[in-house]
Amino acid sequence: MRVLVAEDEEILAELVATGLRRAGFAVDTVYSGDAALAYLGLHDYDVVVLDRDLPRVHGDDVARGLVASGSRTRILMLTAAGSMEDRVAGLDLGADDYLGKPFEFPELVSRVRALRRRSARPVPPQLERHGIRLDTVRRTASRDGWELDLSPKEFSVLQLLLEADGGTVSAEELLERAWDANADPFTGAVRVCMSKLRGKLGEPALIRTVQGVGYAL
Repeated sequence: MRVLVAEDEEILAELVATGLRRAGFAVDTVYSGDAALAYLGLHDYDVVVLDRDLPRVHGDDVARGLVASGSRTRILMLTAAGSMEDRVAGLDLGADDYLGKPFEFPELVSRVRALRRRSARPVPPQLERHGIRLDTVRRTASRDGWELDLSPKEFSVLQLLLEADGGTVSAEELLERAWDANADPFTGAVRVCMSKLRGKLGEPALIRTVQGVGYAL
């Protein structure tokens, strides 16, 4: 659900990030290997889309560092070199998947989703609680059989609440998992999104606020 795009071609990086956000992911972008390591040390990413030829710190060294740290972040390595030797080398470094440039964007999204499902935080294809049903593959949601028209952000927040299985999810965790690094924790973004989500879920209300702790479904 949270992805880091590490790509030195800034236009390509932003295009990839925009497309992934439309697919429902929270995405941060960096343009060098040292920045990638810094972000990976600060945030808990599900997947990093990692260009192999990054400046300052090579993408290979970023992958080595990530694997050596025992991180659960999955690595999708990108490279302009598409030979079998390059693919083998990338996978031997610890990459979970490999995609050569140029690539078709639907394939990139599909591979990111597949890596997310293989992460240490597995998500079942369908989540259900109190009449709410979420299809995490087709990204559809319904309540008591009625389809819900949710924005990508609302879908992500509802998914996190369902994954908690009745437990409380803090606003800080929602910001960490469903928003990117540019989100201002003082804007009330979580509160506003939660208000809209409650309105779309309808009555009787399902999301409760646990004062000083967070939200629970």
